[in-house]
Amino acid sequence: MESLLVANRGEIARRIIRTANALGIRTIAVFSEADADLPFVGEATESVCIGASPPADSYLNVDAVMAAIEATGAQAVHPGYGFLSENADFAQRVTDAGVIWVGPSPTAMREMGDKIAARNRMQAAGVPVAPGTPDPVPDVAAALVAANEIGYPVMVKAAAGGGGIGMSAAYNDDELASAFETAKTRAQRFFSDPSILLEKYVARARHVEVQILGLADGTVVALGERDCSVQRRHQKVAEESPSPAIDSATRAALLDAAVKAGEAVDYRNAGTVEMLFDVDTGESWFLEMNTRLQVEHPVTELVTGLDLVAEQLRIASGEEVSFDAMNPPPAQGHALELRVYAEDPKRFFPGPGAITEWNEPTGSGVRVDSGYANGNVVTPFYDPLLAKLIVHGETREAALDRARSAVAEFTVVGPKNNLPFFVELLDNAEFSSGDYDTGLINRMRS
Repeated sequence: MESLLVANRGEIARRIIRTANALGIRTIAVFSEADADLPFVGEATESVCIGASPPADSYLNVDAVMAAIEATGAQAVHPGYGFLSENADFAQRVTDAGVIWVGPSPTAMREMGDKIAARNRMQAAGVPVAPGTPDPVPDVAAALVAANEIGYPVMVKAAAGGGGIGMSAAYNDDELASAFETAKTRAQRFFSDPSILLEKYVARARHVEVQILGLADGTVVALGERDCSVQRRHQKVAEESPSPAIDSATRAALLDAAVKAGEAVDYRNAGTVEMLFDVDTGESWFLEMNTRLQVEHPVTELVTGLDLVAEQLRIASGEEVSFDAMNPPPAQGHALELRVYAEDPKRFFPGPGAITEWNEPTGSGVRVDSGYANGNVVTPFYDPLLAKLIVHGETREAALDRARSAVAEFTVVGPKNNLPFFVELLDNAEFSSGDYDTGLINRMRS
């Protein structure tokens, strides 16, 4: 691979460009008018403006991105996460143009992109799935029948959704009727698909996911798990690896299920199999597969010593990975990631603005993947993620201590930010103990 266009922005574009530059690959950044001054633009070998600030006019504009690919002669495209990263039609256009797609096949993306189809495919492959509806639920009347068969509480989900959009729990018929209509409306608005499914809702759940790599020869390997249970509005805020919630037997079962999931769709490149772990019963169920690199991939990198972007590029080029696929590197120590957002630390509402001071923590076991620098402006056009603070320690306790020090050293002045929330989180007895669930932030804010 000689040249790579990164079809994304901010910290993930910068992170991909860093690895590609180190491998001697010519890097091409695409950017919107709002992002012209961000670090990733200047760090690429070359850059192309693809449109105005709104995502629909730039990062989600397939024609504009394809034009940039053609104009620069890019040999490969890495989509990062978000935007077009799970758009199978975009992936198909890239491959049809004779350009390498750094990701799974468009077919696998389509099969896993619909939550209902994915559930059914996984169930057929022997991967455990939560009790739920095998087909889209057409209306409230059908939803009420299904919910009473599954048993309350139930989770109402947009079949084509992601990022927690269109998700809510219902504990009775009245709540379900309201949640169904809301989810259907949001599903149509955000995903142009009003399809809804119901699943059994687990009140005390851990969100545990497995990093997989589908290799060029068809082998699927699992690279350990991440615990992503610290969430606000069903969106992740902090992640760690290994999960403190599971034992070795459960870990082995989760990794085996993830490999089966990848094999079921002939998966290639990096992907994540998300599972729901019931704290009370010890059961675990398939949630969904994310057919891309995850925001939280650095925690896996820190405990395995691998560069997942480098491995992605090798796989996409048809090369062997850097490790023994029959004996993937086990987790060494403990890693924790904190997502630093430009948002109010109490209610988590976005708070864009100009950055007048930016000082990142440094030191052994501390990594910052940032999308901004001093003097940049955080605009309201995009997700308010500023940076990811990732730490590593020999033990979970050591990682927590390192995180506390790093948060104290991290200074962001100008836009609102959630660093004060992480001070609270790291001092929270429930989180510090490792015995928490997805309701943690709600309890902290109640």
